[in-house]
Amino acid sequence: MEYIRDTLEFHNDKPSVITMGKFDGLHRGHELLMEHLLETGNEQHLYKIAFTFDIPPKTRVFGEDSCVLTTNEEKRFVFERTGIDCLIECPFDERVMHMEPEEFIAWIVNSLHAKYFVCGRDFQFGHNRAGDYRVLQSFEEKYGYKTIVLDKVQEDERDISSTFVREQISLGNMEKANHLLGYSFFIRSRVVHGNQIGRKMGIPTINMILPPEKLLPPYGVYVTRVLIGENSYKGVSNVGCKPTIEGDNPVGVETFILDFCQDVYEEEIMVEFLHYVRPEKKFNSLEELKQQISSDIAFSERYYRNVTKMC
Repeated sequence: MEYIRDTLEFHNDKPSVITMGKFDGLHRGHELLMEHLLETGNEQHLYKIAFTFDIPPKTRVFGEDSCVLTTNEEKRFVFERTGIDCLIECPFDERVMHMEPEEFIAWIVNSLHAKYFVCGRDFQFGHNRAGDYRVLQSFEEKYGYKTIVLDKVQEDERDISSTFVREQISLGNMEKANHLLGYSFFIRSRVVHGNQIGRKMGIPTINMILPPEKLLPPYGVYVTRVLIGENSYKGVSNVGCKPTIEGDNPVGVETFILDFCQDVYEEEIMVEFLHYVRPEKKFNSLEELKQQISSDIAFSERYYRNVTKMC
């Protein structure tokens, strides 16, 4: 997959089909867009492009703090598995922010040789979000492209959206969030050195510090799956700031990997969240903490055994 970012000077000489949006989380609603993008591209022999922005646009426009389901790096990782030809992360600068809809259309068509656009009925673009699928359709003849418009995918009589997924993650309802996503919510980061407390207790853990824009589930303990290279391992993870440990501990994710004893410092790994176990808690002693971690590990082992039986 070609990956273009940090520039407005992108060009493509191949006739293309394009879908555009924030694509935060790349959930099941986005999956429908990807299916039609791939189908149209393959049938019409077109270059398949996903066009997004390097930050959530409302963060720049409204000055809001907006946590994301997937960081830019994680988004790239998910897109690589879809089968598209190119991902463009466009800088959301002043020029782009103030483009009127027709100017934006002309720019994309001319820069990327667009022959088809694939979008949902809620798609908005251009200055003050003045453009929508109807505007795209109104300029088809002038700029020589076609528009494929899709209805929203629904769950529980509600549109599947990034907001819907965020709500479930904020509640710690990982099973529902993962169902809406179509895959397990994950974090992807490098392993950093911690304070070695777990190792001293005989329960060595790996530590991950995440960028501030990354959405995390409620502080607490989770059954997780850990992916290191091509291998998958059972895990139990704590999200939070380790209140039992003295000092000003940054918010992070600490994971014990079952049946694993390799050194993975500085390696990039992925932790998938499967089930919420309990809230984070401050214990009176490290011995109490050790006992609770042992209990959490036992819970994770039972969880995996039950999942295996169900399968």
